[in-house]
Amino acid sequence: MVVKANMKLHALLVLTMVMMSSVLIGNVLADTEKAKEYYNAGIREAQAGNTGAAVIAYKAAIGADADYVDAYINLGAIYFQQKDYQKALDTYTTATEKDPQNSAALTNLGRVQLKLKKYAEAETSFKTAIGVDSTNADLYKELGKAHFYKKDYAKLIETLTKCHDMGGGNHLSHYMLGKGYQKTNKSTNAVAGFKKSIEFKSDYYNSHFALGQVYLGQEKFKSAASAFKAALKANPKKYLASYNYAVAVESSNPENYTRNIQVWNDFIKLAKKNPKAKTTIAEAEQHVKELKDAAEKADLQ
Repeated sequence: MVVKANMKLHALLVLTMVMMSSVLIGNVLADTEKAKEYYNAGIREAQAGNTGAAVIAYKAAIGADADYVDAYINLGAIYFQQKDYQKALDTYTTATEKDPQNSAALTNLGRVQLKLKKYAEAETSFKTAIGVDSTNADLYKELGKAHFYKKDYAKLIETLTKCHDMGGGNHLSHYMLGKGYQKTNKSTNAVAGFKKSIEFKSDYYNSHFALGQVYLGQEKFKSAASAFKAALKANPKKYLASYNYAVAVESSNPENYTRNIQVWNDFIKLAKKNPKAKTTIAEAEQHVKELKDAAEKADLQ
């Protein structure tokens, strides 16, 4: 174990020295072959899980050739994985300045901008990437995310419909499309979107929950109860799904007091684990008392 650690330390020292010398050389004359060597070394280190060594190697590649865009892209990916979004933003920005037509750099820049809630900038990055690579369905999916966060539902629907028509998309894109239709009061299309999302990922909580919301709005209480039950199965800790499940169950059969009291008590038990639900719990406890009173009166008749 000591030998292995020493070898890693030696590798880091060597790469550091190489990077320093490469920066000096790079300021005078780009060494493309050396840059490729360092870049490939970075890939090997990254694959071996040696992130620190990979960062040094990619920086060495950039030092040898300041225009080596692939090195910026891989370096930015490491920063992104480390959630160092500002460094990732700076790295990908430089990459796009070096090569304004590099769709991978533009796409990754847009993804970082989404993380930093720079939605308008992300929209521009993805649109520019699409201008370079218009047949890439995944780029429309990424652009759809920017529309989603901007709450521009008309553009969201247009963009994600095109993505899906091109054969792209996944559970998230169909969920977002469903939300776009839901927000624009197109319930039938919203239901179709959420169901398609569930086809891609059967345990995706958000789609089950959103589907239940639509059904509640349509007063399709049994369907709503089924959707919220599926949402709870996907994530048993979500007290809002439990609340809506209780509403749907009671609405479908108001006089089944035993069942209704049970589902509301289930909600109360779950919600007590969340401090944010204090007011809702108090209302539910009062409602349970009312249901019990109603049950007693029904028994007397």
